Amino acid sequence: MRKLLIAVVVLAASLLAGDPWTAKDLVQPKDVAADIKTPLLLHVGFPVLYRASHIPGSIYAGPGAKPEGIEELKKALKGQPKDRAIVLYCGCCPWEKCPNMRPAFAALREMGYTNVKAMVVPENLKADWTDKGYPIDRRAE
Repeated sequence: MRKLLIAVVVLAASLLAGDPWTAKDLVQPKDVAADIKTPLLLHVGFPVLYRASHIPGSIYAGPGAKPEGIEELKKALKGQPKDRAIVLYCGCCPWEKCPNMRPAFAALREMGYTNVKAMVVPENLKADWTDKGYPIDRRAE
């Protein structure tokens, strides 16, 4: 119960505070596509979208907008060093309306991760990743 309460508080705080990142914390799809093997790629969107298509090698880490998603995110990071290069992405909808990125990013910072980037997906993953010819995996893992 305590973990759920903490997740709800993190989610509420991130939504009330606005963007939890600065410009240096943002990365563009072309830059992620140039090196998808180095960072830990975490999909923090909805499971149906991950199952439909995702960046190869990425791990599904739960929807950032939901407390249970934040718990999944914590499990996905278990054992990872706090300075590990991590890229979060969603792509469910236009960037400014995404319900998942802000809470997930804020939760990672709250957990002490220092090398976290948020991949900016202006429209959605299809338009800003797949349609640009970047690698995509269309099978559920």
